[in-house]
Amino acid sequence: MTSARPLEISGAALTRDGRTLWSGLDLEVEPGELIAVLGPSGSGKTTLLRAILGLERLSAGSIRALGAEVHRPGNRGIGYIPQQRPLPAETALRGRDLVALGVDGHRFGLPFPRRGDRARIDALVNAVGADDFADRPVGLLSGGEQQRLRVGQALADDPRLLLCDEPLTSLDLANQQAVVRLLDRHRRETGAAVMLVTHDINPVLGNVDRILYLAGGRFMLGRPDDVLNSRVLTDLYGAPVYVLRAGGRLVVVGAPDAEESHHHHADEVHG
Repeated sequence: MTSARPLEISGAALTRDGRTLWSGLDLEVEPGELIAVLGPSGSGKTTLLRAILGLERLSAGSIRALGAEVHRPGNRGIGYIPQQRPLPAETALRGRDLVALGVDGHRFGLPFPRRGDRARIDALVNAVGADDFADRPVGLLSGGEQQRLRVGQALADDPRLLLCDEPLTSLDLANQQAVVRLLDRHRRETGAAVMLVTHDINPVLGNVDRILYLAGGRFMLGRPDDVLNSRVLTDLYGAPVYVLRAGGRLVVVGAPDAEESHHHHADEVHG
């Protein structure tokens, strides 16, 4: 194992359809650090994760993941939880089969998993609290149950860098908290770094080390109290933005969303 940081981004820029999503982005992520990525729709949050995965080519700069420069996808040391899309009811896979794709997905199709794989799948199913529904058809499971299994799949290779794209969307509060606990436990037990894209910071606010806020081709990086305040976000957006604290939750009011946004103005932080 190298002592390299899990993620190093230097001078990164990405332009799409003539519009700069972000530029001059420098970010060094330490082992065990959890960074939340916030911003309006269209600000390039998902695109940033795809660039780290090697699925998007930078317009400038470089990305090093786990000590190696990113040129192509396929680093099994990086775990990935994509945006949640409910699986069709007729999906033939069982819950544990979904987890198994993370364990033996690179040779999926062999009729029987190896004995060690079976034990690993059982351990992952147990770790994400899915024992009670792991043998049911995955298409019949709730969104929260499916998401627990996706977390198990992403953790299959004990990733040292875990990228999560809106992993809490459409989950009720109890399942949001359960998923956050799973991710937090993994990074604390293994020293993995976590980058989590979200439009609702509140479920993870107590676990976040730093926030990367993308908006209008610009970005802000810092601790939650440094980034989530009215002065900083007003400067970032170039328009009056107010951060309100109510009942232990943060609410951002007045943030202009990107043209393609389908969110309300106040939901980047409070959901």
